[in-house]
Amino acid sequence: MTNLQPVRGTHDLVGDSSRRHLHVVETARGVARRYAYEDIDPPIFEFTPVFERTLGEGSDVVRKEMYTFTDRGGEEVTLRPEFTAGICRAFISGGMRQNLPLKFFAAGPIFRYERPQKGRQRQFHQIDVEILGVAGAQADIEVIAVGADVLARLGVADKCRLEINTLGDPESRAVYREALVAYFEAHEAKLSDDSRDRLRRNPLRILDSKDEGDRKLVADAPLMQEYLNPPSRAFFDEVCRGLDALGIAYEVNPRLVRGLDYYTHTAFEFITEALGAQGAVIAGGRYDGLIETLGGPATPGIGWAGGIERLAMLAAATPAPQRPIALVPIGPEAEARALVLAHELRRAGHVVDMAYAGNLGRRMRRANKVNAVVALILGEDEMAKEVVTLRDLDAGTQSQVPIAGLAGRLAVAGGAGSCRA
Repeated sequence: MTNLQPVRGTHDLVGDSSRRHLHVVETARGVARRYAYEDIDPPIFEFTPVFERTLGEGSDVVRKEMYTFTDRGGEEVTLRPEFTAGICRAFISGGMRQNLPLKFFAAGPIFRYERPQKGRQRQFHQIDVEILGVAGAQADIEVIAVGADVLARLGVADKCRLEINTLGDPESRAVYREALVAYFEAHEAKLSDDSRDRLRRNPLRILDSKDEGDRKLVADAPLMQEYLNPPSRAFFDEVCRGLDALGIAYEVNPRLVRGLDYYTHTAFEFITEALGAQGAVIAGGRYDGLIETLGGPATPGIGWAGGIERLAMLAAATPAPQRPIALVPIGPEAEARALVLAHELRRAGHVVDMAYAGNLGRRMRRANKVNAVVALILGEDEMAKEVVTLRDLDAGTQSQVPIAGLAGRLAVAGGAGSCRA
């Protein structure tokens, strides 16, 4: 028999890992809803050009990491390597232009073929927020504030720092690109092979290089701030003033970049040292040219994505699940009655676990295993009296309680199965 194992770079979400995952998603969704973001769930796969156009055909993601295949109909499709492209495609194909501005929240799996590492698998998960149709700096300030609030609600804000930079408008960026190319061409012999390739296709990506030789050159490379025109500088100043007004601390990192030409103005990352080399837990920026790249109308946009696995590892222990009530029927007639009683209790908001077989001892062991707060024992004597025996599994005490109105007598809050007088 084949020894079945999960595919390399995938993992099962079960038990505590599942609870941590859901805690991150539900916390982030709750914050996004307070900012009036609408849920969106684009397909897990798209036609490949959706990602090739938006990520850049020469990018590492497109060249090395995308899960691309030809389906049975002969169409080339790709499992999504990020959310933004699919959301922008949905904006175009769904004819949403008349509804601008739009604010979206998404969460779900992302797929990239890369070396599995801490907090990053080949199938991993992200939360994502996007604002479409707002050209002003207030959108940049808001999406950063959403990220800061998510981190605060997860209890990890003190483990993270916000780094921001400006990429300027297209005019500033074009001038900066020329200066950057001229600088690196003068040192081309010292660049790594990857960076020499990037010099032709996407020179700003050299600033992200992890090669030690490249990093020494990058340290003396021109800075974007030196090439900002007045409108670009004013935009970034407005973003910084807005963050100051909200009390959101930040550091300006002049080396923080986004390589593709449709990115403009604000780029930002929430960084942590608590997870080793994989420091960014939330990263985003403004992409005013992306929707045009996909063939849609000129539409400004800004957003960010956060890694759920990384945030789950960073977060403190998740809130304990509501402890169940154990229903312990003894005998066939009691089992039939308990089935109905369990249904009534669940509909009233209680978490109920019922052992399906075994004697009283076995069923009580089941109650302890699931960490039940109380056990409701229902046997022939109890049925004759129309009561249950309520055993407090923490205190070790027990009493008989009428079945009639039992759902209302049991306290739901916190899963406490205490009985009200």
